[in-house]
Amino acid sequence: MSDVFIHSSAIVDDNVSIGSGTKVWHFCHILSGSKIGADCVLGQNVMVGPSVTMGKGCKIQNNVSLYKGVTLEDDVFCGPSCVFTNVLTPRAFVERKDEFMPTLVGRGATIGANATIVCGVKIANYAMVGAGSVVTHDVMAHQLVIGNPARPAGWISHTGERLGDDFVCPRTGTKYRETDIGLIACD
Repeated sequence: MSDVFIHSSAIVDDNVSIGSGTKVWHFCHILSGSKIGADCVLGQNVMVGPSVTMGKGCKIQNNVSLYKGVTLEDDVFCGPSCVFTNVLTPRAFVERKDEFMPTLVGRGATIGANATIVCGVKIANYAMVGAGSVVTHDVMAHQLVIGNPARPAGWISHTGERLGDDFVCPRTGTKYRETDIGLIACD
């Protein structure tokens, strides 16, 4: 891990894997069993784990906790103070660690600042969750969702541009088509 940067205030437990080029900033805590890919950035006060998997190229902004059951694929962006839950009906006095529900965030997806992701959902590849939204259902590929609860509000290109009715990215000219799983780029 010679090319990994870990700030002196961060805590990294035993049995953790951190990929090359990753930066772990102030007051982070990475718990046992967690796997972080190459070239990730964990901002101030990020908590990962236990047993969380994060792909390569992820950017986790300040004050985000990734609890057991959360999996981030490659190139996921988590905005400041976004929240992941892991139990649907928590009570302080009821032990529910055997009820943790998995949450999958697909490649290239973006979760806006202060959004809440309720456990058990899948956010598909290149989807975008608007700031402050509360996600209670699956989000399709390239779909933009906003609000509380989060509702579909349009489509997003691979590069994060909002798509019009023609499904053509204004940045790259890439054309998309609608499928039952969301949008896919045309060949």
